[in-house]
Amino acid sequence: MPIGLLTLEIHLPYAHSLKEKRLVVQKIKDRLRARFNVSVAELDHQELWQRSLVGVVSISSDQQNLEIVLDAVERESARVLGGDLVATEKNFF
Repeated sequence: MPIGLLTLEIHLPYAHSLKEKRLVVQKIKDRLRARFNVSVAELDHQELWQRSLVGVVSISSDQQNLEIVLDAVERESARVLGGDLVATEKNFF
């Protein structure tokens, strides 16, 4: 049973407080959970104003289906975050 992890490296140069950053991060987390039924959490840089590392996890009985879901999550993240999405990485276990 494969498990997929997608990490999203986010840079928010316009955020001047943790509150501004949390609004953006919470928006993307809520959107991905609602649209794709995945687990989403902020993994690192919680204390920094302009950076975030968000992890998205899904599990499936079929790795091909899992790849399709994580690809769709990656596209939606890029659409919502635009240039704020610096890097992504996918891993399967």
